[in-house]
Formats: sequence, structure tokens, C-alpha cells
Amino acid sequence: MKKLVLTGGGSAGHVVPNLALVPRLRESFELFYIGTNGIERKLLTGKGIPFYTIDAPKLVRGSLLQNLSLPFRLVKSVRQAKKHLRSISPDAVFSKGGYVSLPVVLAARSLKIPVVSHESDFSAGLANRIIAKRCKTVLTSFPETAKSMKNGVYTGSPVREELFLGDRTQALKKYGFAGDKPVLLAFGGGSGSRTINDALTAALPSLLSRFDILHIRGNAAEKSRFDGYVPLEFEQDMASAYACADFVAARAGSNTVFELLALKKPSLLIPLENKRSRGDQVENALYFQRRGVCRVLRESELSARTLESALFALASDKNLLRNLQSANFHAGNAEIVKAIADAAK
Repeated sequence: MKKLVLTGGGSAGHVVPNLALVPRLRESFELFYIGTNGIERKLLTGKGIPFYTIDAPKLVRGSLLQNLSLPFRLVKSVRQAKKHLRSISPDAVFSKGGYVSLPVVLAARSLKIPVVSHESDFSAGLANRIIAKRCKTVLTSFPETAKSMKNGVYTGSPVREELFLGDRTQALKKYGFAGDKPVLLAFGGGSGSRTINDALTAALPSLLSRFDILHIRGNAAEKSRFDGYVPLEFEQDMASAYACADFVAARAGSNTVFELLALKKPSLLIPLENKRSRGDQVENALYFQRRGVCRVLRESELSARTLESALFALASDKNLLRNLQSANFHAGNAEIVKAIADAAK
């Protein structure tokens, strides 16, 4: 059986897509993972995939002083990655991006190991822009992104296949909802969002007149003081969370957006907008808003009042529901796995 090294990390958004591909990849490859001791190691724990650690430097936006040593630390990381790659001797490397993947891809290129990468967002991040020139193929979630690259191939986005297995009746029972109101699922990404949490909490009295609410907060959740409101710190069983949801309020990370589109969930997207963001969530959200398959509330306009108004408008938007049902969004898992297998021949 051929060997494949997976890499990507720095945030869950660069790791979860790799995990979404693992069931299909295991049919053809012996899998290995190279990453840091960060979120990628945590998410790979218990997955039965050998994990090799490197120290990957991260560019700190807006801080020249903290970035001065970056080239020297990158050289060290590439050496570490080369050592692991020589030990594994893979037939190919698949990169899901993030700063963690850069030294692995540079090492693979120097060892003449074919690399396939995947870009989830409409516009590529810094690491993926550097990686793209060193890849055999760059797979993309957006067709326009593929057209902007010499070696770009549009495949769609990886989506966790288990998300399609949720049972609505069982999910309503799990969360204690009677099923006589539509259910709103709200969450703010892997680590939650204080701004979304605060606005939703302030709007609860009004929103609960219309919805039952499952709220994944990303931080410690107190016992609910409201009937029909279920706050959770985290939820591993997202298949059930999505299955019970009639409407969703969420950030606009690419993984989340494509899950919502594949599952046909009418959504209000609230993209992250601050100095830590390069604006990718705004691009993702506005792209799909222009196609009439989601609504968008900008973070600068977010308040209890605007959130309430936007969610009531979402629930009444019949055109959006029709557009969503007729739209051809699907998981790109099969196409991505085929491209990796072709590169490893």
C-alpha cells in the first residue's frame, strides 16, 4: 500500500478537512501526519494515524520585530520535516494549508516528493500562495480560485461524511426540543465568538418566541434559564446538531459554509472581521450572498436588535430556501482523493 503524509494546521480549519478525507484515503494509503504540538496534534489524537512533530514558525501580522527570526526558524523546521519524510518515505504529501504546512511542503519539494494542496477559501492565504508554486496540483473549493492558478483544479470542498447521517427525530430528543418550533443552531467557530454569544444572549427573550435554540458557545455554558434554549460549551456530535437545525447562525469559515450548503441549511453568516483576520470570511460570505443562498450580517453591525431582525428575515425568506434547494453544492471528497491518488502514481 502506498504511503501518504497529511499536513496542515494552526487552526482547526486546516485540520478538520484532512480528517474528513481520512475514511476514503485509508482505502488506498497508509497515512501519516506531520504537524506541531498545537491543534493538529489534539485533533489527531486517537485517530490511529502516526503523528510526527515539527516546530513551525508563524508570521505575526503587523509585528516586524517578532518576524525577524522567522527565516532562521523556518530553516530549522524544514530540516525537521525532511528528517520525518526520509523516515516515512511517502509516495505523496497532501497539504491543507496554514503556516504549519509550509516547512513540510518545502521539505517534500527538496526531496522530490509530489505535493497536492487544497485551498478552501475564495482567495488563498499567505502559506498556500507560497505552497502553490511548489505543488503538482492545487485543488480548490471555488471554481474562480482554480482559474486564477496555473496548476489549479476545482474539486469542491472536503465535507465530513458523517454529517449527513444525523437523524432529526433523535436529535430533537437528544437536546430536549419538542419539535413544535423551528430550531436555530448558533455557533461561532472552533473557539466560539464572544460577540455572537453576547448578541444572541441579549436577544433571547425575543428569539425564543419564534425558535428553539441550540447554542454552541465555545466557552463554559451556564445552565439555561429559558425554556427552549440549550447552551453547550462544545459539541462533538455535529451530525445531530445540524440534523435538528432548521436555521443556522454562524461564522463564515470555508469549512462551515460548505457544510451548510451541502446540508441545505438556510443560514445567517456573521464573518469574522478584526485585525487577526485577512478578510477571507467576508469574501466567502459575500460570494454566497450574491448567489442568494445565505444572508450576511457584518460584525460591525452586530447587536441584539440587528441579530433578531436578521434571523426573523432569514426565517421568512422563501426565495433563499428555493435557491438553496436547487443549488448544486456537494462534497468534493471523491474528486480530492482521486487527485491525490493520481499524484502518488
